[in-house]
Amino acid sequence: MRLTEIPTPAVLVEASRLKRNLETMQAAVKGHGKRLRPHAKTHKSPEIARLQIGQGAVGICCAKLGEAEVFADNGLTDIRLPYPLNPVNADRVFALADRIALSFIVDDVAVATEWSNLAKARGRTLDILIKVDVGFHRCGIDPHALNAPAAVRAIASMPGLTFRGLLSHAGHGYAATSEQEARAIADEEARIHRDLAQASGVACEEISVGATPTARHSVSQRGVTELRPGNYAYFDRTQVALGAATWDDCALTVLARVVSRPAGDRVILDSGSKTLTNDGARGFTPAPGHGAVLEDLESAQPDANLLVERLSEEHATVRVLNGESRLATGALVRVIPNHSCVVSNLVDYVWLVDGTHVVSRLPVAARGRIT
Repeated sequence: MRLTEIPTPAVLVEASRLKRNLETMQAAVKGHGKRLRPHAKTHKSPEIARLQIGQGAVGICCAKLGEAEVFADNGLTDIRLPYPLNPVNADRVFALADRIALSFIVDDVAVATEWSNLAKARGRTLDILIKVDVGFHRCGIDPHALNAPAAVRAIASMPGLTFRGLLSHAGHGYAATSEQEARAIADEEARIHRDLAQASGVACEEISVGATPTARHSVSQRGVTELRPGNYAYFDRTQVALGAATWDDCALTVLARVVSRPAGDRVILDSGSKTLTNDGARGFTPAPGHGAVLEDLESAQPDANLLVERLSEEHATVRVLNGESRLATGALVRVIPNHSCVVSNLVDYVWLVDGTHVVSRLPVAARGRIT
């Protein structure tokens, strides 16, 4: 089967690039004596998760309980949820913990106390890590607060909870404006963990960090034991702009067809926001628009003459910047999206390809699991 036979728009994954990306990250992490626990929210595919485990990953991460349940149903046995689960989910959490090695985060002493009481009442033990805010300012205890060491000690000593260590996500690495700034964010993340662990006086079996833009710097950080990147499996336009990948590393593309070619400098594709998403790209260098249109179906290089300047639900409006474009109505193009994780969540399956040859259709089994 060839690309020309696939209904568009369609999400493609280049098999050789996926394999190389998985191998490269695993080798980097292993080479520095650390553990890799990939975040599966990027691909949401048990088959790809099994590839990661087969190469040496110690387990996976999931964004929500629903995702974890899908992966557990498909044979994954060690799953971490770097998400602050509320005790209202107790029945599902304990049911999942009956089936697999499950761990999750807390960042609030009161919530941790609820989990402790629930575990004691059921005669159970739950594995937890404490989420630390290392600068992204989303979830996590404030490591600079005077009571932070006491909070770590309190949670680590609660009955019914097995304290595994500290965990963070340097999401502000996506806003880095230079290689030096990305490195500084990774340095600071590791230092915060070391200082908090020392101040608390509690043994931390794990110091877990996770973000693809900073992973190349985190692998060599003293004290870090585990990395949890997710986007590295596919990469995307943002990761290229952040220096974490090259165009040739981008395994996921969107196959789109030219459905209209009005007179002038407009090309209309059938891949709107329902496929490419409205996410913008970030990075060290400008990345305007909603994706990078490649030069042809077998190229890894963007066509600098084409800008995806606007999306509606079913249409992408591409502007021809200089001169003419070879694209006519009916032509096929491949687009590297700004953010591959969101694209995965929009489709029921992706097409695994080798160039213009279709290898297989891969279900995105955990898509849409928001609870």
